[in-house]
Amino acid sequence: MERLGAFEQLLLLALVRLGDDTYGVPIREEIEGRTGRLVSPGAIYTALDRLETRGLVRSRLGDASAERGGKRKRLYRLTARGAGAIAQAHSTMAQMAQGLKPKLGTL
Repeated sequence: MERLGAFEQLLLLALVRLGDDTYGVPIREEIEGRTGRLVSPGAIYTALDRLETRGLVRSRLGDASAERGGKRKRLYRLTARGAGAIAQAHSTMAQMAQGLKPKLGTL
């Protein structure tokens, strides 16, 4: 079983939501918009590099664009291994949370 930290889970879930060939800015916006947590671009790219090393995401350079001064974006996609890892993490969390809603409502 692939172990994922909380931030890694957020990144992989953002990739599931955004689909293939997305880049850092939409990933950051997705996480910030859904969690209210501010995330630095450096944290995004460092974690994505780590996930790529582990085979959970894959990246490629996109085409150069005039609006970026000819620079190319690094585009990310979830691998089958990454999809399995986030599915397992989600399942584990759902199992742990099952039946807790009444208890959590009283806290």
